[in-house]
Amino acid sequence: MDSDGWKRLLDGRMPGLMDASGRYAVLVPLLWLEGEPHLLYEVRARKLRRQPGEVCFPGGRIEGEESPEACALRETWEELGIPPEQIRVLGQLDFIAHRANFILYPVLAQVDASVLKNLRRNPAEVEDTFLVPLRYLREHPPLEYSYQLIPTPAEDFPYELIGIPRDYRWQPGGENVPVYPWEGRAIWGLTGRITRHVVALSGLEK
Repeated sequence: MDSDGWKRLLDGRMPGLMDASGRYAVLVPLLWLEGEPHLLYEVRARKLRRQPGEVCFPGGRIEGEESPEACALRETWEELGIPPEQIRVLGQLDFIAHRANFILYPVLAQVDASVLKNLRRNPAEVEDTFLVPLRYLREHPPLEYSYQLIPTPAEDFPYELIGIPRDYRWQPGGENVPVYPWEGRAIWGLTGRITRHVVALSGLEK
């Protein structure tokens, strides 16, 4: 391929996360009740293989050429029975490049509060839902914890081929885990990070 070929290829390509194993999107639902904004959360079904019983936002894997917004709307319909016409997409929040080598796109959206009367939780995926006032989250910062991620190369790692010693000083990583306690539940992990991001952005409102 000549340089013009490379230019055409890159001009029509949206950069992503290198070597990513998957792309995911979640809807971050904002509902106004009595004039006050609330965030709507799900509790994952106990029989799910991954993260059973944990708090999350509706979402899942992006399929094919689907946009993050389209994925988030589709998953919200499949998990909670909220139709797209009752959702107003407000925009994408900061994405997360996860250490497990996937990228997560949170999509903030206003959801008509009337949907609360007719939520159709998919029992295969959703055990429960609950609301938290954004004001409460502003006034109660999360508990924050950190842990180290220590690189551990396999025994057959080719140190000699690369030309580095076996006691090479690998750069460790780190992870910050925000935890929002709420009425016997814990909003944490990626959902906690997204929540903290929304709270921070809400403080910039003019």
